[in-house]
Amino acid sequence: MPTPPDALHRPIIVAGVPGASLESMRASLLTAPGAWDATDVHPRDHDALLARQAELLDDPTSALRRGDAGPRAVIADGAAVDLAALPPDALLVLLHEEPERLAREAADTDTDPAAVLAAWERTTATALEVIAQLPEGRARVVDASDLIAEPEDAAQRLFEFLGLGWHVASSAPWRELAAARSATAPDAAPGAAAGEPDERVAALDGLAAQARALSQPTAPSLAPTSQPGSLTAHDDGLGELLQSMGSSLMVSTYQSDRVLLLRHDQGRLGVHLRAFDRPMGIALHPSGFALGVRSEVLDYRNFAALAPTLEPAGSHDACFLPRNSHVTGDIAVHDLAFGSDGLWVVATQFSCLATLDTDHSFVPQWRPPFISALAPEDRCHLNGVALVDGVPRYVTALGVSDEAGGWRADKASGGVVMEVPSGQVVVEGLSMPHSPRWHDGRLWVLESGRGRLLTCDPATGETTTVAEVPGFTRGLSFHGGIAFVATSQVRETATFGGLPISRLPRRECGVWAIDTTTGRVLASVRFEDRIQEIFDVAVLPGVRFPDVAEPGSELVRTSWFVPGP
Repeated sequence: MPTPPDALHRPIIVAGVPGASLESMRASLLTAPGAWDATDVHPRDHDALLARQAELLDDPTSALRRGDAGPRAVIADGAAVDLAALPPDALLVLLHEEPERLAREAADTDTDPAAVLAAWERTTATALEVIAQLPEGRARVVDASDLIAEPEDAAQRLFEFLGLGWHVASSAPWRELAAARSATAPDAAPGAAAGEPDERVAALDGLAAQARALSQPTAPSLAPTSQPGSLTAHDDGLGELLQSMGSSLMVSTYQSDRVLLLRHDQGRLGVHLRAFDRPMGIALHPSGFALGVRSEVLDYRNFAALAPTLEPAGSHDACFLPRNSHVTGDIAVHDLAFGSDGLWVVATQFSCLATLDTDHSFVPQWRPPFISALAPEDRCHLNGVALVDGVPRYVTALGVSDEAGGWRADKASGGVVMEVPSGQVVVEGLSMPHSPRWHDGRLWVLESGRGRLLTCDPATGETTTVAEVPGFTRGLSFHGGIAFVATSQVRETATFGGLPISRLPRRECGVWAIDTTTGRVLASVRFEDRIQEIFDVAVLPGVRFPDVAEPGSELVRTSWFVPGP
């Protein structure tokens, strides 16, 4: 039930040392619908909090609306928060940072490290004392380094605890802080600039250990810690199948920031990796492909004349280089597809189908009828599009919701297929559907949460299971009567927890070649270690041994293509 405008609903108190991490936390929380900044109001001043909330609700320029379910006051200022005087129903978050890092950063910014460490000790000791007295579910210790290392998963967990609606923009402050810190590597130990902090840091080890013990670190995803190159995978006939087809596969894995090229290589399956920034959807066209990345859509062309110059000599038959880049901003691009009027983009963050032009980030063309406004809130997790006769005809979404992140409430069975342009739901009750494709006169969909490849009858809403494979099915491409289905292991996170496939004893990350008539698996490859999640897969028909140049690579810098005489 929405909170009345004359009431406060579970204000959020964030305790921490003032600085970049606390500011990132405040900026992250304020992206949630209904959250408002009460940092300059004392948490015990009930009348002042109510007055500020009412003022914002009446302000037409404020993002806070009277229709919001539960306006939430956010107070994030360690220096001002009286932790011993929390409002009765407030939620407390202790943003933990290691004293060693704080001392180092203080020295680097000409701040007194001793003063910073004293503030940390005072805030942490008081917060831990209060947390020990609060009932379960009222407090959480969060490690800033966890939010920096895993901005999506860690932020989702925190927002879930606080009862806030997470969306992609909620993690942006942590990604930005991670980028800033990676660009400023320290040269010295914390005490190098001033003698005192070394001893003070050591004296705080016990208190820091108590805070760490109460934090709940997020299981690490596979960040791109390795350099791109060749990778040996567990091949079960896929190399031979690709050789017989005279083709190869391209696979995108946003989780490890890589594009994989699967190709037959001297009697075995070769897996070649190229680095990209969060690669997602792949769309082929006759002379190349489009690739969606974090903030751009890249246009790649095949310059076959370069292929013979690549090592090993005489091996390559295609060389794809970037020709154009369209900056979209982080719209959480998912599926891409070329139609009769050009490229279509699924802008998941904005819950719409879009096209691109030279003047705008993107041009919204269609959104589900239940989406009331164009907003970066990932309201229904629109993720896939299927074109019929060159125009969008079907889309997949993980829920029917008009609230920020609202699809998460029923993610295990709230997925739908909708018809475009009517927006009519033609299939419902699916578990996280992805990758709709129109092939051989039928609509195919991956029911990711159940690990299934389906055919769907839009006229009746009936589905038929063609095959089941052991993983989160996402990424689908066809070659004649063969469906290439990608699977991900996925972890028990706020996004993937509680799905039917979580009951499987083992989930695989790989690509499966499936006979579309019998549902039999013809061949497969399984990845381990640093590749765990895949978004898309595309067959490169007639291309046996391609390479894809990374943006900014030496090959791109030293290759020029001009019109002939």
